Amino acid sequence: MNKLFTTIFALAVSLATAAAHSQDIKGDVKAGEAKNAMCIGCHGIKGYQASFPEVYKVPMISGQSGKYIAAALQAYKKGDRKHPTMRGIAESLNDQDIADLSAYYEQHGVNAAAAPAARTAKTPSPAVAALLAKANCASCHGADFSKPIDPSYAKLGGQHADYLFVALKAYKVENNPKVGRSNAIMAGMAKQYTNAELKQLANYLASVEGDLKVIPQSKFR
Repeated sequence: MNKLFTTIFALAVSLATAAAHSQDIKGDVKAGEAKNAMCIGCHGIKGYQASFPEVYKVPMISGQSGKYIAAALQAYKKGDRKHPTMRGIAESLNDQDIADLSAYYEQHGVNAAAAPAARTAKTPSPAVAALLAKANCASCHGADFSKPIDPSYAKLGGQHADYLFVALKAYKVENNPKVGRSNAIMAGMAKQYTNAELKQLANYLASVEGDLKVIPQSKFR
């Protein structure tokens, strides 16, 4: 356990350093809207499914934290996330492009003038509650899984269950050139679970009300 906490601390320091370095780059929402042609073909179609490494719905990114989107794109660009299509897209983006797209999708579909919607907390079954407690998921992703303690962590509430399952399994993969996610914290968490348990977690998180949406792109731009 001490080794895991040491790893977590080292990664946190690394993330803080990277965040400080990137603060000079400010995202522009309008610029992001003009740059999202490669995004809308998958993330702007309700029910759209990817087929690698298995069939699953592509994640909802409208309403996701901008800092998380930026961190994810940088991870694909560096190869820490190994999905070939997403890596190819991320490699075509510079840091300003990533900042602009992240700023755009963070506010996409968000009505800033509207009062926050009231949500009914969904109580997990005792079995799922035990699984959530095992890795203390809420300690990072927030009590309702939509208010993470750091904006570079993902909002999970309401995300597609099949995508969450594939993503969680990816943290357990090692030594595969095309599949896997290199994140010491999440790998340590995910490896505590069987795939059947990860599916239970994914199904519960998908059932929780959240901020994430799929917003179809207008035919006219």
